[in-house]
Amino acid sequence: MRPKTPDHEKLDEGVRVRLTALEKRLLLKRCKKEGYLNLSDFCRAKLVKRREIKKVEASKEFVLLVRKLDYELNKIGVNLNQVSKRINSNHIYHLTAADREIFRQILRELRNCFSVLQHYLDKIEDGPSQT
Repeated sequence: MRPKTPDHEKLDEGVRVRLTALEKRLLLKRCKKEGYLNLSDFCRAKLVKRREIKKVEASKEFVLLVRKLDYELNKIGVNLNQVSKRINSNHIYHLTAADREIFRQILRELRNCFSVLQHYLDKIEDGPSQT
């Protein structure tokens, strides 16, 4: 048999909250995503228990890298704006081989930026023990 629950741990009080059908579906989805067995456990954890706060500290290397990536992404955006202005300013404009090469170069740069950002995001999600 299951051991008797002490009086101070009995869940004999209730609270009623009204939700829309969409809100309830979203709560249930979050409940499953975060690994709770049922909606009551999820709500208790979110409403009563202390919130778990993750503090992420960025190294100087990371901050410098993000600033560099921001600068590079801004340059790419400027290039894209120049290309789109050139295309839109002429009623009939055909992409030249040089234009195609610029687009390929921009795509390579964007992929590099994404790769570096993904690397650091993976480090953040894995936590400080995985470096």
